[in-house]
Amino acid sequence: MGHMRESRLVLVQAFGTQSEADLAKSALNGAGIDAIIQADSAGGTRPNIAFATGGFKVLVREKDAAAARDVLEPPAKHK
Repeated sequence: MGHMRESRLVLVQAFGTQSEADLAKSALNGAGIDAIIQADSAGGTRPNIAFATGGFKVLVREKDAAAARDVLEPPAKHK
């Protein structure tokens, strides 16, 4: 994912747990969208720190943000 460093990254969604963020990243990767997780959890030893600092943030390239949100957000139910 070194090529992502050259792109502007944007937050598409934040999660309360590492496992939720991992699932989202996997869904994005499965859809052909590169994603990374950003969190301060003291190397995984203190996940509560990540929660206090905004959660486990899933980031994608700016150009992929709309497509990533489509993957992560279920379609609105029609009433």
